[in-house]
Amino acid sequence: MLHETIDTTIDNLNTLKSEDALISAVDEAITQIVEALVAGKPLMVCGNGGSAADALHITGELVGRFNFNRAAMNVICLNANVTVLTAWSNDIGFESVFSRQVEAHAQTGAVLWGLSTSGNSPNVLAAFEMARQHGVRTIGMTGQGGGKLRNLSDILIASPGKDAPSSQNIHVMLYHYMCQEIERIVLEKS
Repeated sequence: MLHETIDTTIDNLNTLKSEDALISAVDEAITQIVEALVAGKPLMVCGNGGSAADALHITGELVGRFNFNRAAMNVICLNANVTVLTAWSNDIGFESVFSRQVEAHAQTGAVLWGLSTSGNSPNVLAAFEMARQHGVRTIGMTGQGGGKLRNLSDILIASPGKDAPSSQNIHVMLYHYMCQEIERIVLEKS
């Protein structure tokens, strides 16, 4: 069983390696995030379930540190504020819990990075719609195909994984690379 998971991951990595459009999307996402952070604009990150854990991980790497001691970066994890999540979800609804926070933090030039392996999470889709209304650039990180998030993303990073676990295995590798490069380039520009 473990051998099958390893083989699937290797196959997905080999597919990823040969997809020039996906590699370009990753590079473009890094550029957009760096431009926002250097300009003092926020990077907002969100997801549900395993993708929520990934959003927390990304935020921890960039607010804290990845490889270097440096100033904190302006990164907000929209699924981390338990008070907002529970109050808004209880009083209004879970589908707008991220869009409400995008509305609160939106600035022209900011970036929203949403993770959804299906690409169809209603609250992530609503956040991307709110981001568009406020001049916030959007980066969707999804599984194969991109789901509905494909049409709402300025930049789409769709893993070649065919299910949530194999997509998330690829996401971890990709966002670690992205955090490494974001940190390196921001430090160069400081």
